Amino acid sequence: MSGWNSHKGLAVGLPQANIDTDQLIPARFMSVPRAEGYGPYLLHDMRRDAEGRLRAEFALNRHEGASVLVAGRNFGSGSSREAAVYALVDAGICAVIAPSFGDIFASNAVNNGLLPARIDGALQGELATALAEGARDIEIDISARQLRLGTLSGAFELDDSWAKKLINGWDDIDLSLAQGMAIKKFKDLRYQTTPWAWPSGPD
Repeated sequence: MSGWNSHKGLAVGLPQANIDTDQLIPARFMSVPRAEGYGPYLLHDMRRDAEGRLRAEFALNRHEGASVLVAGRNFGSGSSREAAVYALVDAGICAVIAPSFGDIFASNAVNNGLLPARIDGALQGELATALAEGARDIEIDISARQLRLGTLSGAFELDDSWAKKLINGWDDIDLSLAQGMAIKKFKDLRYQTTPWAWPSGPD
């Protein structure tokens, strides 16, 4: 997974609250092999009508190539399915900006290079208004925790360890391996101070 720190792309508004993981990718599509890509199934039942035709008025359908979603609160709530993140990433989305996220969704997002940027409700409202007429160019800086859309700019919240993972392209294992020297130092000290706790016999 490639890391990233700054991004310039196209943002679209998806202001509904409580978009859950079953809406992000309905369960009936999860039997598709990941190698085939989950992007076509992103928000499938919201983007299409009963006959399967794309809804012309839906923001993602009107603006091909969008890479940032500005959403309502509690985005990614519901089940723990990581496929919801796969669908976003496979569709070319690299960041979701919202006032709050489902906890498991946000953790899965970071482990797959997707930024869950938490903003306050006032900024979300301003961004949603700016995007009501259509997609707009946006700039995001993870290190500075800043975003800019036209004349609007503001801060977003992100845990420091999550920022490190996104910038370096790390998952949880990589984050642990980065502490290799500290882990070895702790292990050596424990071996010296509590040798009785270690297995005896050949190495």
